Amino acid sequence: MSSDLAGTFLHRLSAATTAHDLDALVDCFTEDYHSEAPTHPARSFTGAERVRANWRQIFEFVPDIRATVTAWAADGTTVWSEWDMEGTRRDGTAHRARGVIVFGLSGPRASWARFYLELVDEDPATITEAVRNQVHAGGAP
Repeated sequence: MSSDLAGTFLHRLSAATTAHDLDALVDCFTEDYHSEAPTHPARSFTGAERVRANWRQIFEFVPDIRATVTAWAADGTTVWSEWDMEGTRRDGTAHRARGVIVFGLSGPRASWARFYLELVDEDPATITEAVRNQVHAGGAP
């Protein structure tokens, strides 16, 4: 697969997301698309209709969401992409997600993905505090 096909796919997906074009977004995925969330295994799913249901909710509750691919690389049919998604939720709070999505392409559509996209953590903890909280049961010793 050429990097042109990968770039075109990522452009189509980010443009459909930013335009809130649900049909165009769903068209970026195969019918049997499989989404895996390695850090949240219960969030994995299969099917383009689940993509539609998920994004219908996102568009409703974050009506101004914008998606930007900040970097990407392709190797054969596998595409690594770094994303920045921002918007404002209906309650007026900021919605910010950043991270990596690895896609497997089947022609111009994704047939699978592994999501490492997370909501931005606004916790002001320093790296020292964060490491301590992650490795010590119950926080600081």
